[in-house]
Formats: sequence, C-alpha cells, structure tokens
Amino acid sequence: MYIVPIAWLYVALMMAVAEATHSNGTVLGAIITFLLYGLAPVALVVYLMGAPARRRAIKAREAAELAAAHSVVQPDASGHAPADAITAVRKEP
Repeated sequence: MYIVPIAWLYVALMMAVAEATHSNGTVLGAIITFLLYGLAPVALVVYLMGAPARRRAIKAREAAELAAAHSVVQPDASGHAPADAITAVRKEP
C-alpha cells in the first residue's frame, strides 16, 4: 500500500538532488523542490487515504464505550430480589 508514496518520494528526492547538483541550481531550491513536489503531496494523499480507517476506529471506540457504559451493573438494579448466602439464625424467645 505504501509502495506508491515511497516511489513518489524517491522521484522527488532525485529531482531535488538533480537541482542541487546542477550548475544553476541551489541547495535551497532543492529543499523547496523536495518539500513542494514530494513531501507535501504525499503527506496529503496518505492523510486522505487514512480517513476511512480513522473513522472506523472512532466508531469502534464509541461502540466499545457505549457497551461498557451499559454493562456496568448498579447495585440492586438487576430486578432480582437480593439473596443472602447465609440464612439468618433466630434465637428462641
């Protein structure tokens, strides 16, 4: 999945190297070339392609939080009568 962004960064890096080593080129121009032709577009595309996965993760987290909130049992909120494990012993009068 990441082969295309890696290849694009490689091509942009080679463009920047060619600009830096050219007789009329500068290192600053090479840096700007790499940032504007390579890093910025790739970062934008990777961010936009990751949006559905982020949305699914948010929905899954919200569903887990909702399930956890509903699974919390409050004392005596189950609707069953409370039962003691040991029966009470009465003294005869």
